[in-house]
Amino acid sequence: MYRPRSGCYRGRAVNLFNMRRSAPSLDDLILDESPSGDSLMPTVARPPQVFVRGQGSWLWDSEDRAYLDFSQGNAANSLGHSPQVLIKALADQAQALINPGNGLYNRAQLNLAERLCHRTGSDQAYLLNSGAEACEAAIKLARKWGQRHRGGAYRIISASAGCHGRSFAAMAASAGAAGNRFEPQLPGFSHVPFNDLPALHAAVDAQTVAIMLEPIQGEAGVIPATEHYLKGVERLCRELGILLILDEVQTGLGRCGTLLAEQQYGVRADIITLGKGLGGGVPLAALLARGNACCFEVGELEGTHHGNALMASAGVAVLDTVLEHGFLEHVREAGLHLGEGLARLAYRYDHGQLRGHGLMWGLTLSDDSADAVVKAALHEGLILNAPQPNCLRFTPALTVSKSNIDEMLLRLARAFSRVRTAQLQCRKGIAV
Repeated sequence: MYRPRSGCYRGRAVNLFNMRRSAPSLDDLILDESPSGDSLMPTVARPPQVFVRGQGSWLWDSEDRAYLDFSQGNAANSLGHSPQVLIKALADQAQALINPGNGLYNRAQLNLAERLCHRTGSDQAYLLNSGAEACEAAIKLARKWGQRHRGGAYRIISASAGCHGRSFAAMAASAGAAGNRFEPQLPGFSHVPFNDLPALHAAVDAQTVAIMLEPIQGEAGVIPATEHYLKGVERLCRELGILLILDEVQTGLGRCGTLLAEQQYGVRADIITLGKGLGGGVPLAALLARGNACCFEVGELEGTHHGNALMASAGVAVLDTVLEHGFLEHVREAGLHLGEGLARLAYRYDHGQLRGHGLMWGLTLSDDSADAVVKAALHEGLILNAPQPNCLRFTPALTVSKSNIDEMLLRLARAFSRVRTAQLQCRKGIAV
Protein backbone atom coordinates (compact mmCIF):
# COMPACT_ATOMS: atom_id res chain seq x y z
CA MET A 1 0.00 0.00 0.00
CA TYR A 2 1.41 3.37 -1.02
CA ARG A 3 1.83 5.85 1.82
CA PRO A 4 2.57 9.52 1.03
CA ARG A 5 5.81 10.76 2.49
CA SER A 6 5.75 13.33 5.24
CA GLY A 7 5.25 16.92 4.14
CA CYS A 8 7.56 18.34 6.83
CA TYR A 9 10.67 20.24 5.89
CA ARG A 10 13.64 18.36 7.31
CA GLY A 11 16.33 20.14 9.23
CA ARG A 12 14.18 23.04 10.47
CA ALA A 13 11.46 23.46 13.02
CA VAL A 14 8.77 25.50 11.31
CA ASN A 15 5.46 26.64 12.76
CA LEU A 16 3.05 25.93 9.90
CA PHE A 17 0.17 27.84 11.46
CA ASN A 18 1.80 31.10 12.48
CA MET A 19 1.18 34.69 11.42
CA ARG A 20 -2.62 34.89 11.60
CA ARG A 21 -3.56 38.28 10.17
CA SER A 22 -6.37 40.73 10.65
CA ALA A 23 -9.39 40.42 8.39
CA PRO A 24 -9.08 42.23 5.03
CA SER A 25 -11.83 44.41 3.60
CA LEU A 26 -13.80 43.44 0.49
CA ASP A 27 -11.63 45.86 -1.53
CA ASP A 28 -8.53 44.06 -0.26
CA LEU A 29 -9.99 40.77 -1.42
CA ILE A 30 -10.90 42.00 -4.90
CA LEU A 31 -8.30 44.56 -5.97
CA ASP A 32 -5.13 43.33 -7.65
CA GLU A 33 -1.86 43.82 -5.83
CA SER A 34 1.28 44.74 -7.77
CA PRO A 35 4.59 44.77 -5.90
CA SER A 36 6.81 47.70 -6.82
CA GLY A 37 10.00 47.07 -8.75
CA ASP A 38 8.54 44.19 -10.74
CA SER A 39 10.56 44.03 -13.96
CA LEU A 40 8.66 41.04 -15.33
CA MET A 41 6.27 41.61 -18.20
CA PRO A 42 2.79 41.93 -16.65
CA THR A 43 1.36 38.83 -18.32
CA VAL A 44 0.27 37.08 -15.10
CA ALA A 45 -1.47 38.61 -12.07
CA ARG A 46 0.60 37.59 -9.05
CA PRO A 47 0.27 38.25 -5.32
CA PRO A 48 3.15 40.16 -3.67
CA GLN A 49 4.65 37.19 -1.81
CA VAL A 50 8.01 35.84 -3.03
CA PHE A 51 8.31 32.09 -2.51
CA VAL A 52 11.70 30.66 -1.68
CA ARG A 53 11.28 26.94 -0.91
CA GLY A 54 8.79 24.12 -0.90
CA GLN A 55 8.37 20.59 0.41
CA GLY A 56 5.49 18.27 -0.43
CA SER A 57 2.22 20.15 -0.04
CA TRP A 58 3.85 23.22 1.56
CA LEU A 59 5.48 26.42 0.31
CA TRP A 60 7.37 29.05 2.31
CA ASP A 61 7.73 32.72 1.37
CA SER A 62 10.68 35.04 1.97
CA GLU A 63 9.25 35.94 5.40
CA ASP A 64 9.26 32.24 6.36
CA ARG A 65 5.47 31.97 6.37
CA ALA A 66 4.10 28.55 5.40
CA TYR A 67 1.34 28.04 2.82
CA LEU A 68 -0.60 24.89 2.04
CA ASP A 69 -0.54 24.54 -1.76
CA PHE A 70 -3.65 23.03 -3.37
CA SER A 71 -2.82 24.37 -6.83
CA GLN A 72 0.68 22.89 -7.23
CA GLY A 73 1.57 24.98 -10.25
CA ASN A 74 -1.84 24.31 -11.83
CA ALA A 75 -1.32 20.54 -11.43
CA ALA A 76 2.28 20.52 -12.69
CA ASN A 77 3.86 19.39 -9.41
CA SER A 78 2.36 15.92 -9.46
CA LEU A 79 4.55 14.64 -6.61
CA GLY A 80 4.49 17.90 -4.66
CA HIS A 81 7.28 20.41 -4.14
CA SER A 82 10.88 19.15 -4.33
CA PRO A 83 10.21 15.40 -3.95
CA GLN A 84 13.36 13.43 -3.19
CA VAL A 85 12.84 11.04 -6.11
CA LEU A 86 12.83 13.98 -8.54
CA ILE A 87 15.76 15.75 -6.87
CA LYS A 88 17.86 12.59 -7.11
CA ALA A 89 16.92 11.89 -10.72
CA LEU A 90 17.79 15.42 -11.82
CA ALA A 91 21.02 15.55 -9.83
CA ASP A 92 22.24 12.19 -11.12
CA GLN A 93 21.35 13.04 -14.71
CA ALA A 94 22.86 16.53 -14.54
CA GLN A 95 26.19 15.01 -13.51
CA ALA A 96 26.11 12.60 -16.44
CA LEU A 97 24.47 14.38 -19.41
CA ILE A 98 22.05 17.32 -19.74
CA ASN A 99 21.29 17.82 -23.43
CA PRO A 100 23.23 16.13 -26.21
CA GLY A 101 20.85 17.67 -28.78
CA ASN A 102 17.61 16.57 -30.36
CA GLY A 103 19.50 14.98 -33.26
CA LEU A 104 21.11 12.39 -30.98
CA TYR A 105 19.66 9.61 -28.85
CA ASN A 106 20.02 9.68 -25.08
CA ARG A 107 19.20 6.89 -22.63
CA ALA A 108 16.65 8.85 -20.54
CA GLN A 109 14.73 9.85 -23.68
CA LEU A 110 14.56 6.25 -24.90
CA ASN A 111 13.59 4.96 -21.45
CA LEU A 112 10.73 7.43 -21.04
CA ALA A 113 9.36 6.92 -24.56
CA GLU A 114 9.43 3.14 -24.12
CA ARG A 115 7.76 3.30 -20.69
CA LEU A 116 5.05 5.67 -21.90
CA CYS A 117 4.22 3.53 -24.92
CA HIS A 118 4.20 0.31 -22.92
CA ARG A 119 2.05 1.65 -20.09
CA THR A 120 -0.47 3.52 -22.28
CA GLY A 121 -0.70 1.03 -25.14
CA SER A 122 0.69 3.57 -27.59
CA ASP A 123 2.95 2.85 -30.56
CA GLN A 124 5.08 5.99 -30.68
CA ALA A 125 5.96 8.86 -28.36
CA TYR A 126 7.65 12.21 -28.86
CA LEU A 127 8.92 14.37 -25.98
CA LEU A 128 8.41 18.15 -25.86
CA ASN A 129 8.60 21.02 -23.38
CA SER A 130 4.98 22.00 -22.65
CA GLY A 131 1.39 20.90 -23.02
CA ALA A 132 0.75 23.65 -25.56
CA GLU A 133 3.64 22.32 -27.68
CA ALA A 134 2.21 18.81 -27.40
CA CYS A 135 -1.18 20.06 -28.61
CA GLU A 136 0.48 21.94 -31.48
CA ALA A 137 2.28 18.72 -32.43
CA ALA A 138 -1.01 16.79 -32.24
CA ILE A 139 -2.58 19.27 -34.66
CA LYS A 140 0.36 18.90 -37.05
CA LEU A 141 0.18 15.12 -36.83
CA ALA A 142 -3.56 15.12 -37.52
CA ARG A 143 -3.13 17.33 -40.59
CA LYS A 144 -0.29 15.13 -41.84
CA TRP A 145 -2.55 12.11 -41.37
CA GLY A 146 -5.32 13.92 -43.27
CA GLN A 147 -3.00 14.46 -46.23
CA ARG A 148 -2.06 10.80 -46.26
CA HIS A 149 -5.36 9.09 -45.39
CA ARG A 150 -8.27 11.52 -45.88
CA GLY A 151 -7.71 13.36 -49.11
CA GLY A 152 -6.11 16.45 -47.57
CA ALA A 153 -8.72 16.98 -44.86
CA TYR A 154 -7.43 19.44 -42.25
CA ARG A 155 -10.29 20.82 -40.12
CA ILE A 156 -10.33 20.01 -36.42
CA ILE A 157 -13.45 20.22 -34.27
CA SER A 158 -13.08 21.00 -30.56
CA ALA A 159 -15.42 21.93 -27.74
CA SER A 160 -16.66 25.32 -26.64
CA ALA A 161 -14.93 26.55 -23.47
CA GLY A 162 -12.04 24.17 -24.10
CA CYS A 163 -8.41 25.19 -23.60
CA HIS A 164 -5.51 23.51 -25.36
CA GLY A 165 -2.74 26.04 -24.70
CA ARG A 166 -1.56 29.55 -25.54
CA SER A 167 0.36 29.05 -28.78
CA PHE A 168 -1.37 30.08 -32.01
CA ALA A 169 -2.75 26.77 -33.24
CA ALA A 170 -3.61 25.75 -29.67
CA MET A 171 -5.49 29.02 -29.16
CA ALA A 172 -7.39 28.47 -32.39
CA ALA A 173 -8.35 25.00 -31.18
CA SER A 174 -9.47 26.51 -27.88
CA ALA A 175 -12.71 28.40 -27.43
CA GLY A 176 -13.72 30.81 -24.73
CA ALA A 177 -11.14 29.84 -22.14
CA ALA A 178 -9.13 33.05 -22.26
CA GLY A 179 -10.22 35.07 -25.27
CA ASN A 180 -8.00 35.57 -28.29
CA ARG A 181 -6.54 39.08 -28.36
CA PHE A 182 -4.19 38.21 -31.20
CA GLU A 183 -6.48 38.10 -34.19
CA PRO A 184 -6.67 36.89 -36.85
CA GLN A 185 -6.90 33.31 -35.68
CA LEU A 186 -5.49 30.45 -37.67
CA PRO A 187 -8.12 28.87 -39.94
CA GLY A 188 -9.22 25.26 -39.86
CA PHE A 189 -10.89 25.02 -36.45
CA SER A 190 -14.51 24.97 -35.32
CA HIS A 191 -16.13 24.63 -31.91
CA VAL A 192 -19.33 22.98 -30.73
CA PRO A 193 -20.92 22.70 -27.27
CA PHE A 194 -19.27 20.22 -24.90
CA ASN A 195 -21.18 17.03 -24.06
CA ASP A 196 -23.44 17.55 -27.10
CA LEU A 197 -23.13 14.61 -29.51
CA PRO A 198 -25.71 15.79 -32.10
CA ALA A 199 -23.93 19.15 -32.44
CA LEU A 200 -20.62 17.39 -32.90
CA HIS A 201 -22.02 15.04 -35.52
CA ALA A 202 -23.58 17.93 -37.41
CA ALA A 203 -20.27 19.81 -37.52
CA VAL A 204 -18.32 17.05 -39.28
CA ASP A 205 -17.82 17.50 -43.02
CA ALA A 206 -15.55 16.17 -45.75
CA GLN A 207 -12.69 18.42 -44.61
CA THR A 208 -12.81 17.25 -40.99
CA VAL A 209 -9.71 15.32 -39.96
CA ALA A 210 -10.08 15.06 -36.18
CA ILE A 211 -12.06 15.78 -33.03
CA MET A 212 -9.92 17.21 -30.22
CA LEU A 213 -11.25 17.19 -26.65
CA GLU A 214 -10.24 17.38 -23.00
CA PRO A 215 -11.78 14.51 -21.00
CA ILE A 216 -12.28 17.12 -18.28
CA GLN A 217 -12.33 20.79 -19.25
CA GLY A 218 -10.00 22.29 -16.65
CA GLU A 219 -10.02 26.00 -17.48
CA ALA A 220 -13.79 25.96 -17.99
CA GLY A 221 -14.21 25.04 -14.33
CA VAL A 222 -13.45 21.29 -14.19
CA ILE A 223 -16.29 20.08 -16.43
CA PRO A 224 -16.08 16.30 -17.03
CA ALA A 225 -17.23 14.70 -20.22
CA THR A 226 -20.07 12.28 -19.63
CA GLU A 227 -19.31 8.63 -20.35
CA HIS A 228 -22.14 8.54 -22.89
CA TYR A 229 -20.65 11.54 -24.68
CA LEU A 230 -17.03 10.43 -24.84
CA LYS A 231 -17.91 6.90 -25.91
CA GLY A 232 -20.20 8.40 -28.51
CA VAL A 233 -17.39 10.62 -29.78
CA GLU A 234 -15.09 7.60 -30.13
CA ARG A 235 -17.80 5.68 -31.99
CA LEU A 236 -18.43 8.67 -34.27
CA CYS A 237 -14.73 8.94 -35.12
CA ARG A 238 -14.56 5.24 -36.00
CA GLU A 239 -17.70 5.37 -38.14
CA LEU A 240 -16.59 8.48 -40.05
CA GLY A 241 -12.92 7.55 -40.33
CA ILE A 242 -11.49 10.56 -38.50
CA LEU A 243 -9.05 10.83 -35.59
CA LEU A 244 -9.84 11.21 -31.91
CA ILE A 245 -7.35 13.45 -30.07
CA LEU A 246 -7.55 13.54 -26.28
CA ASP A 247 -5.81 16.43 -24.55
CA GLU A 248 -4.74 14.85 -21.26
CA VAL A 249 -2.30 17.61 -20.32
CA GLN A 250 -4.21 18.19 -17.07
CA THR A 251 -5.90 14.83 -16.57
CA GLY A 252 -3.04 12.47 -17.41
CA LEU A 253 -0.35 10.81 -15.27
CA GLY A 254 -2.63 9.78 -12.41
CA ARG A 255 -4.45 13.05 -11.75
CA CYS A 256 -7.87 11.38 -12.08
CA GLY A 257 -6.97 8.17 -10.26
CA THR A 258 -5.94 6.22 -13.36
CA LEU A 259 -2.82 6.69 -15.46
CA LEU A 260 -4.93 8.26 -18.21
CA ALA A 261 -8.46 9.61 -17.93
CA GLU A 262 -9.44 7.69 -21.07
CA GLN A 263 -9.20 4.51 -19.01
CA GLN A 264 -12.03 5.68 -16.76
CA TYR A 265 -14.25 6.26 -19.78
CA GLY A 266 -13.36 3.04 -21.55
CA VAL A 267 -12.29 4.80 -24.75
CA ARG A 268 -9.14 4.73 -26.83
CA ALA A 269 -7.83 7.83 -28.59
CA ASP A 270 -5.65 7.86 -31.70
CA ILE A 271 -3.52 10.72 -30.35
CA ILE A 272 -2.94 11.78 -26.74
CA THR A 273 -1.14 14.81 -25.36
CA LEU A 274 0.51 14.87 -21.95
CA GLY A 275 2.15 17.71 -20.03
CA LYS A 276 2.03 19.40 -16.63
CA GLY A 277 2.35 16.46 -14.21
CA LEU A 278 4.61 14.40 -16.49
CA GLY A 279 7.66 16.44 -15.46
CA GLY A 280 6.66 16.78 -11.82
CA GLY A 281 7.34 20.52 -11.98
CA VAL A 282 9.96 20.77 -14.74
CA PRO A 283 9.03 21.53 -18.38
CA LEU A 284 8.19 18.24 -20.04
CA ALA A 285 5.37 17.03 -22.29
CA ALA A 286 4.67 14.14 -24.60
CA LEU A 287 2.78 13.33 -27.79
CA LEU A 288 1.51 9.75 -28.01
CA ALA A 289 0.20 8.14 -31.20
CA ARG A 290 -1.42 4.81 -32.04
CA GLY A 291 -1.93 2.81 -35.21
CA ASN A 292 -1.76 4.62 -38.51
CA ALA A 293 -1.81 7.99 -36.72
CA CYS A 294 1.95 7.36 -36.40
CA CYS A 295 2.87 9.12 -39.64
CA PHE A 296 5.49 11.77 -38.85
CA GLU A 297 8.63 11.56 -40.96
CA VAL A 298 12.16 12.82 -40.44
CA GLY A 299 12.37 16.62 -40.21
CA GLU A 300 8.66 17.25 -39.58
CA LEU A 301 8.87 17.81 -35.81
CA GLU A 302 11.94 19.16 -34.05
CA GLY A 303 12.87 21.31 -31.07
CA THR A 304 16.16 22.30 -29.47
CA HIS A 305 15.25 20.92 -26.04
CA HIS A 306 12.84 18.19 -27.11
CA GLY A 307 13.67 14.95 -25.34
CA ASN A 308 16.70 16.36 -23.55
CA ALA A 309 18.19 13.94 -21.05
CA LEU A 310 17.66 16.12 -17.96
CA MET A 311 13.93 16.61 -18.39
CA ALA A 312 13.38 13.06 -19.62
CA SER A 313 15.01 11.71 -16.46
CA ALA A 314 12.42 13.68 -14.46
CA GLY A 315 9.64 12.08 -16.50
CA VAL A 316 11.00 8.59 -15.83
CA ALA A 317 11.12 9.32 -12.09
CA VAL A 318 7.55 10.66 -12.05
CA LEU A 319 6.11 7.86 -14.17
CA ASP A 320 7.82 5.14 -12.13
CA THR A 321 6.52 6.70 -8.91
CA VAL A 322 2.95 6.99 -10.19
CA LEU A 323 3.09 3.32 -11.22
CA GLU A 324 4.28 2.16 -7.79
CA HIS A 325 1.98 -0.32 -6.11
CA GLY A 326 -0.82 1.48 -4.28
CA PHE A 327 -0.07 4.96 -5.63
CA LEU A 328 -3.15 5.34 -7.83
CA GLU A 329 -5.27 3.75 -5.12
CA HIS A 330 -4.04 6.49 -2.78
CA VAL A 331 -5.01 9.13 -5.37
CA ARG A 332 -8.51 7.69 -5.56
CA GLU A 333 -8.90 7.48 -1.79
CA ALA A 334 -7.50 10.96 -1.18
CA GLY A 335 -9.68 12.30 -3.99
CA LEU A 336 -12.77 10.80 -2.40
CA HIS A 337 -11.82 12.33 0.96
CA LEU A 338 -11.26 15.73 -0.69
CA GLY A 339 -14.52 15.56 -2.63
CA GLU A 340 -16.54 14.65 0.46
CA GLY A 341 -14.97 17.50 2.45
CA LEU A 342 -15.60 20.04 -0.30
CA ALA A 343 -19.20 18.87 -0.60
CA ARG A 344 -19.73 19.50 3.12
CA LEU A 345 -18.28 23.01 2.84
CA ALA A 346 -20.33 23.76 -0.27
CA TYR A 347 -23.49 22.79 1.61
CA ARG A 348 -22.53 24.78 4.72
CA TYR A 349 -21.83 27.97 2.76
CA ASP A 350 -24.62 27.47 0.21
CA HIS A 351 -22.33 27.18 -2.80
CA GLY A 352 -23.03 25.31 -6.00
CA GLN A 353 -22.04 22.20 -7.90
CA LEU A 354 -18.91 20.16 -7.16
CA ARG A 355 -17.31 18.35 -10.12
CA GLY A 356 -14.24 16.23 -10.71
CA HIS A 357 -12.37 12.94 -10.49
CA GLY A 358 -9.43 11.81 -8.39
CA LEU A 359 -7.46 14.85 -7.25
CA MET A 360 -8.92 17.33 -9.73
CA TRP A 361 -12.00 19.15 -8.42
CA GLY A 362 -13.93 22.27 -9.30
CA LEU A 363 -16.38 23.98 -6.94
CA THR A 364 -18.94 26.40 -8.35
CA LEU A 365 -19.58 29.33 -6.00
CA SER A 366 -22.90 31.04 -5.43
CA ASP A 367 -21.57 34.26 -6.99
CA ASP A 368 -18.56 35.63 -8.87
CA SER A 369 -16.41 35.77 -5.75
CA ALA A 370 -13.71 33.26 -6.73
CA ASP A 371 -10.91 35.86 -6.94
CA ALA A 372 -11.89 37.21 -3.53
CA VAL A 373 -11.88 33.69 -2.06
CA VAL A 374 -8.45 32.97 -3.57
CA LYS A 375 -7.07 36.14 -1.94
CA ALA A 376 -8.76 35.40 1.37
CA ALA A 377 -7.34 31.87 1.23
CA LEU A 378 -3.85 33.26 0.63
CA HIS A 379 -4.39 35.39 3.72
CA GLU A 380 -5.11 32.11 5.56
CA GLY A 381 -1.97 30.47 4.19
CA LEU A 382 -3.73 28.48 1.45
CA ILE A 383 -2.93 28.60 -2.26
CA LEU A 384 -5.85 27.98 -4.63
CA ASN A 385 -6.69 28.65 -8.26
CA ALA A 386 -9.80 30.22 -9.81
CA PRO A 387 -10.19 29.25 -13.49
CA GLN A 388 -13.54 31.09 -13.71
CA PRO A 389 -15.02 34.06 -11.78
CA ASN A 390 -17.44 31.70 -10.00
CA CYS A 391 -15.28 28.59 -9.68
CA LEU A 392 -12.41 27.32 -7.52
CA ARG A 393 -10.11 24.56 -8.75
CA PHE A 394 -8.29 22.10 -6.49
CA THR A 395 -5.27 20.21 -7.87
CA PRO A 396 -3.13 19.19 -4.89
CA ALA A 397 -0.07 16.97 -5.09
CA LEU A 398 -0.96 13.38 -5.88
CA THR A 399 0.91 12.50 -2.69
CA VAL A 400 -1.27 14.73 -0.52
CA SER A 401 -2.19 13.27 2.88
CA LYS A 402 -5.66 13.20 4.39
CA SER A 403 -4.40 15.39 7.23
CA ASN A 404 -3.30 18.01 4.68
CA ILE A 405 -6.73 17.81 3.08
CA ASP A 406 -8.39 18.33 6.46
CA GLU A 407 -6.16 21.34 7.16
CA MET A 408 -6.98 22.77 3.74
CA LEU A 409 -10.71 22.45 4.46
CA LEU A 410 -10.29 24.37 7.73
CA ARG A 411 -8.41 27.17 5.98
CA LEU A 412 -10.90 27.26 3.11
CA ALA A 413 -13.77 27.54 5.59
CA ARG A 414 -12.06 30.55 7.18
CA ALA A 415 -11.57 32.07 3.71
CA PHE A 416 -15.26 31.60 2.92
CA SER A 417 -16.14 33.26 6.24
CA ARG A 418 -13.80 36.20 5.53
CA VAL A 419 -15.38 36.84 2.15
CA ARG A 420 -18.91 36.54 3.50
CA THR A 421 -18.12 38.94 6.36
CA ALA A 422 -16.54 41.42 3.96
CA GLN A 423 -19.56 41.21 1.66
CA LEU A 424 -21.99 41.83 4.53
CA GLN A 425 -19.96 44.80 5.74
CA CYS A 426 -19.95 46.20 2.22
CA ARG A 427 -23.74 45.84 1.92
CA LYS A 428 -24.30 47.51 5.28
CA GLY A 429 -22.11 50.40 4.17
CA ILE A 430 -24.12 50.79 0.97
CA ALA A 431 -27.41 50.57 2.90
CA VAL A 432 -26.33 53.36 5.22
